[in-house]
Amino acid sequence: MARGLRLAEAGRAWIALAALLAAGSVLGLFVPAASWDWQPELAFTEPWRLWTAAFVHWSERHLLANLAGCVVVGALGWVARAPVRITLAWALAWPLTHMALLLRPALVHYGGLSGVLHAGVAAAAAELLLAGRGRARWLAGAMLAGLLVKIVSEEPWGAVLQHPPDWDIAVAPLAHAAGAVAGLLLALALHRPQSRP
Repeated sequence: MARGLRLAEAGRAWIALAALLAAGSVLGLFVPAASWDWQPELAFTEPWRLWTAAFVHWSERHLLANLAGCVVVGALGWVARAPVRITLAWALAWPLTHMALLLRPALVHYGGLSGVLHAGVAAAAAELLLAGRGRARWLAGAMLAGLLVKIVSEEPWGAVLQHPPDWDIAVAPLAHAAGAVAGLLLALALHRPQSRP
């Protein structure tokens, strides 16, 4: 009975975090970007930007893509029955993703959910790889491999900003890499091996 209740509750906190990220992004439409976006010179005097930078979007297309990402990552955690500790890993990766942007001080403004969404994918995939069975583990391995290929192809060590031809905004590859690394490391740190019947 207790195990059935845990399975029924698994994923709810994850969905709540995905919903919070989506709602904050919509709220961000009504706040001047300069009040919430990431700016390295304000990192220590206005630390809320470690969180609010995720809610700033530079175009309608940028916002819609990240809202769709919230749905996909939310569904991933729901299907994976992400336990609360993995949701905690994702939540902790949120500010760490933006803190890592200090590595590239030339990135004077940053906004968007993409780094935090990469953290969510990495955390959920790590959980499936470590705690899943059978096909779930293979799927998790494929997701992590795909994430690695994507990040390497974006060359986060290269230009601070990239201008993909299909986008109306510049992309900061370091945010994607930082999010994925933070999500993965925190998921590994919070992993608790479970005894199997």
